[in-house]
Amino acid sequence: MSMDDMERAPQSEPTAAAPGAKGTARVAADWERGVLEKVALAAVTEQRRARRWNIFFRLVFIALAIVFVSLGVGLWTPGAHPVGTGRHAALVELKGVIHSEGEASADLIIESLQAAFEDQGTAGVILRVNSPGGSPVQAGIIHDEIRRLRAKFPATPLHVVIEDVCASGGYYVAVAADRIFVDKASMVGSIGVLIEGFGFVGTMEKLGVERRLLTAGENKGFLDSFSPLSDKHRALAQRMIDEVHQQFIDIVRDGRKGRLREEPEIFSGLVWSGARAIELGLADALGTVGSVARDELKVDRIVDFSRRENIAERLAKRLGASVGDAAVRYWHSAQDSVRLR
Repeated sequence: MSMDDMERAPQSEPTAAAPGAKGTARVAADWERGVLEKVALAAVTEQRRARRWNIFFRLVFIALAIVFVSLGVGLWTPGAHPVGTGRHAALVELKGVIHSEGEASADLIIESLQAAFEDQGTAGVILRVNSPGGSPVQAGIIHDEIRRLRAKFPATPLHVVIEDVCASGGYYVAVAADRIFVDKASMVGSIGVLIEGFGFVGTMEKLGVERRLLTAGENKGFLDSFSPLSDKHRALAQRMIDEVHQQFIDIVRDGRKGRLREEPEIFSGLVWSGARAIELGLADALGTVGSVARDELKVDRIVDFSRRENIAERLAKRLGASVGDAAVRYWHSAQDSVRLR
């Protein structure tokens, strides 16, 4: 090997090695970029697929709702009363917890009662109650409407028939009736008011959790479960439920005037059997829907005027919530897609 060759050899090696290192780095960077692009595209594809399935199922539910309506399910079930049925007892059901979103809401019960009273064939209205109570506001609205309807239609009596239980708000409604009928084993009463909740202050201290509650107004955090209950707030809560309790007592005394035996515990929140309720004047007699229609109203036919949401309405409500939720998810996924691209 000549001196020229020996001089050229060490110079040629680094010259060849440098481009090789750069090429390797470039290949690695391209590979990483390719993997990231594939992952991003896969995520976008999965989101689109999930979105398509969500839209598909929503359309299926809407189609089912349309089918139910087209088959004549109607807005309510049972629906409007039959035409030309002659004299009958109009039955209205008050079943379950009384609250604004259920079948025992003031809106549904009042609509049922109004239809029952306004029907020309109604000999009398029977309100069948099977409720542990619930919202004092909803119960009060129903009670006041019963009083109004009885005044508007004085020739149409309204009787309450209690089945398993008629307690608290259920009884608040019942005392608006002309007469109250029970089974001897029915549970009746619970004339009282409560506020319930939980206090987690001790648990938070053990866990080392700090409650950060900022209020504008010294009583804005009133009855907060995660804050200590002060003597002042306890007194305020007691005063509030005592006021509502007195309203309840006044309603019972007015509705059962001349029939109520005011024993010391009658307004204490206790519940009595149907037989004992008759003795205390909380109820009038034993009876069922059939016996009241037959013996009190002198009719054999009973027509159910109760308004209840049917399958189509429930489905529509659920679809409304689902579609709203799906729209939010769609928007977020769309934004994610834009960012990924």
